[in-house]
Amino acid sequence: LSLTITEGSACVGIRSSTHAVIGALKRSVSELSAHQKKILEIDAHVGVGIAGLTADARTLAKWMRSECLNHKYVYGTDMPTGRLMTDLADRHQRTTQTYVRRPYGVGLLVASYDKTGPHLYQTCPSGNVYEYYASAIGARSQSGRTYLEKHYGDSVADASVDDLIMHALRALAGCVSTDDKEAKAKGNAEGLTADNASVGIVGQDQAFRLMEGAELQPYLDRLELEGGNGNGGDGDGGGDDDEAPTKMET
Repeated sequence: LSLTITEGSACVGIRSSTHAVIGALKRSVSELSAHQKKILEIDAHVGVGIAGLTADARTLAKWMRSECLNHKYVYGTDMPTGRLMTDLADRHQRTTQTYVRRPYGVGLLVASYDKTGPHLYQTCPSGNVYEYYASAIGARSQSGRTYLEKHYGDSVADASVDDLIMHALRALAGCVSTDDKEAKAKGNAEGLTADNASVGIVGQDQAFRLMEGAELQPYLDRLELEGGNGNGGDGDGGGDDDEAPTKMET
């Protein structure tokens, strides 16, 4: 089922010392349909970006919301992200041990902020969970990872929220195909637009917020002026590189 993730629309994530940002490319099944949401709010301090089967992602999101609500009801505080991710990994892994259920065919990028600071996690159907400084999943995500590997450093660790959003959009732009026949058929061949791009933000003194449409347009205009909309940001496609994303040592 990992193929469902690599064929899903791209999702990128990046974090600084105070905030975490996820960006996702929304797809439409035809020119007459609306774009599917790819970023979901779980709680005031947690949001997820998805790549893969949207129905499976909604099921997991519903379970995560229930876990956060139960923890807040019992303990009176937000659920620590590490505990939520451990429980999520167990839920993923249990489906691999029984023949009556298939694994969840979706990968998640989870952005959160708790008492220990901002976090960015990546999950996969096998039950593995990794914490990252920056990562990308989905179709053509290697271009996004290449951009993040080149530009993540001390300057990003201290970056403002606006700079994090721009980094996410530049990485996401590298994952967009402007000459693919399938992309044209699905209405995603025009690069990043206010219709097919979305960004989620969470951080210090910042509850999770989803940015779409007109609210995101100023950042897309800035990206257009840089010449990075739909051509991989800095022009380095990196589509066939085998480099690994920037992963934390845990």
